Amino acid sequence: MFGWGSYSEPLVQSTLFKWDNNMSLVNDLATDYSVSDDGLTWTVKIRDDVKFTDGVPLTAKDVAFSFNTAAISAGYLDLTALEKAEAVDNTTVQFKLKNPHATFINTLARLGIVPEHIYKSESYGQNPIGSGPYIFKQWDKGQQTIFERNEDYYGKKPYFKKLTILYMENDAAFAAARKGDVDFAKITASNAKEEVSGMKLVPVASYDSIYVSLPLTPNIGNKTKDGYPIGNNITSDIAVRKALHVGIDRQALINDVLNGYGDKELTGVDRLPWANSEAKVEDANPKEAKKILEEGGWKDTDGDGIVEKNGLKASLALYYSSNSPDRQALALALADQAKKFGIELKPGGKGSNEMVTVKYANPSISGYGTNDLDPVFTSYLSSLAGGEYSNTGYYNNPKVDAYLLASQNSSSLEEAYKYIKLAAWDGSTGFSAKGDAAKLYIANPNYIYLVADNLDVGTPRIQPHGGDPYGNIYEWKRKN
Repeated sequence: MFGWGSYSEPLVQSTLFKWDNNMSLVNDLATDYSVSDDGLTWTVKIRDDVKFTDGVPLTAKDVAFSFNTAAISAGYLDLTALEKAEAVDNTTVQFKLKNPHATFINTLARLGIVPEHIYKSESYGQNPIGSGPYIFKQWDKGQQTIFERNEDYYGKKPYFKKLTILYMENDAAFAAARKGDVDFAKITASNAKEEVSGMKLVPVASYDSIYVSLPLTPNIGNKTKDGYPIGNNITSDIAVRKALHVGIDRQALINDVLNGYGDKELTGVDRLPWANSEAKVEDANPKEAKKILEEGGWKDTDGDGIVEKNGLKASLALYYSSNSPDRQALALALADQAKKFGIELKPGGKGSNEMVTVKYANPSISGYGTNDLDPVFTSYLSSLAGGEYSNTGYYNNPKVDAYLLASQNSSSLEEAYKYIKLAAWDGSTGFSAKGDAAKLYIANPNYIYLVADNLDVGTPRIQPHGGDPYGNIYEWKRKN
């Protein structure tokens, strides 16, 4: 109900729609849907043969309850466009929207349906009941969760009758794979160089963009509602941001830090339908970066290799999550590259709870990306500035806002995509490197999995942020 993990196969719950291996939306609980001419009413028909694993039939009332509950939870799933959901009959649910919202179809694929008759927000997460392919059986907090196959599942049943998911940090997961204790393990690029007996390496492409968030306002003493400082007097200068975009060598970072497991990313959505090719800039040009800085008034007047402007040195902290060796290595490599054109980056690790205290006032390495438009809105819409995960740079461009709102209110996906492309770059402004250079995108990393030689995981889907290893769980089987 709070939207976490909403881009991945929920295992326990069903969704109205889901993505297939080609990342096209297909029916799950839904059998059909229609949209009114004014775009304000979405009507979804659902199956009549689905039961929760406690034996109670799943009806349209449960669907409406799930969406209405999620809408008031103030969670991660954006349901601001939803006025209310109503069950018309047992197999028909209507969603009333406040305004047309062409991308609402993606939202309908992201929320697991919970049973109204037993749902309690304070306890459901400890013992979830759903109608998905697996039944939640056991949770040993901090150690493992055990799932068993739902033999009454209405869809294609997975091959495996039992899944045991272990919670391990990167090094522990790699060690478990080397010992042969697990069939499947997510590993880091740094560990991918080492062969593991009895296991094969499976790198999977992603929509996940690694980027450096850049504070876009000067530091004038403002603070967030939680008391964290806002703004940076160096990154608020567009010359610094544009120099970083042009000067860094993304492919070298991928080769050196990710061992080649990834693709260059220039706009945050390069491989998605709403990417604007006109918004891209050429990178790996430190000479051009120096020129941009000099034209912006940044010069190395004291010969120490760091440019200054009005007595302020271009010296910046660069934070990364301390539990991510790949991001640490990336921060160090970025610092080496930025030196070449006169910007000093000083990497520092922070725990996940500490990152929020510094990211509104300092560059920090982050990652996010899915196959829907939500990240664009949450990254750049000015009304969302200062959220824990939204518009942390306090970006504010009225023209971009207008494009983003027009996209949200579009009556078709094609129209929505058109406005997103304009928000990135319309020929004179935009959030991309061609315009305000609001975020420094670097790469789409591969998600790297070690898979036992006797395990066939089919064709994994392109991965969203956080990964979705179970997205094609229905294809998994034991060889021989």
